Amino acid sequence: MSDERRDKERFPLPLPVRWEGLSGNYPSRLSDLGLGGCYIETMAHVSADIEINFEIQLPTGFWMPLHGTIVYHQPSLGFGVRFDRLTLMEKNLLARVLEEYGKR
Repeated sequence: MSDERRDKERFPLPLPVRWEGLSGNYPSRLSDLGLGGCYIETMAHVSADIEINFEIQLPTGFWMPLHGTIVYHQPSLGFGVRFDRLTLMEKNLLARVLEEYGKR
């Protein structure tokens, strides 16, 4: 996805992620993160427009549960997720993580 299509900036931030698909649970890794979404690196097959629940492990070690919609995928590489229904607390936590770790 090009940066022009995003309305929120993303930062390179490799973090562990766990997500569940139709055929099982997947430990994976984020390659970037922003307040609007993230990119999950995985070889698993997914489809666009599917909602998923997943967790990212923050640098503090805390696993943060999130919900989003797969907006695009690159076979054998990964997929982009748009966050859905972030609470104010989730937005604030992500903003703090991005402020501290995302601009390195």
